Amino acid sequence: MTERPVLYLVVCAAGPAEHIDELVDLLIADGWQVCMIVSPTAAPWLDRAALQDKTGYPVRVEWRMPGDPEPHPPADVVVAAPVTFNTVTKWALGINDTLALGVLNESLGSGLPLVAFPHVKAELAAHPAYASHVAVLRHAGVVIADGRALHPAAGRDQWGAVVEAARLARSS
Repeated sequence: MTERPVLYLVVCAAGPAEHIDELVDLLIADGWQVCMIVSPTAAPWLDRAALQDKTGYPVRVEWRMPGDPEPHPPADVVVAAPVTFNTVTKWALGINDTLALGVLNESLGSGLPLVAFPHVKAELAAHPAYASHVAVLRHAGVVIADGRALHPAAGRDQWGAVVEAARLARSS
């Protein structure tokens, strides 16, 4: 029997994060081992203990101490969903001030398949820096998916696009 592939799920503080447990269920059902890394702002929104019970891995927010073992197995695919304006712009600039950004930056540097689902207000998406930062990430190989897939009107179906994108990323 082959071991299930590992998906790092980076979660930022945008509305869809409140229902991230639904995505975790779908990813596990799709055969993934899910390891979660969440931004410090998103962390209080989530039931981290329940998510750890679902995934079998700690939900990470903070850096580990020097010498501490890595609590997650190596990733096969990294998915950032939802990812915010703040994270997109900092990621494109290589800013590494949270564990979530650190994982995204290291993953980009390692050549892992990366998919991001921005969930950004129209006013922020219109900011002059946003389009150029998205272009930088795309040029570096990040698949930037249509963030409208995470629209609340889609309900539980909103996560189907994320599961499909993870499958495609692994097969590419």
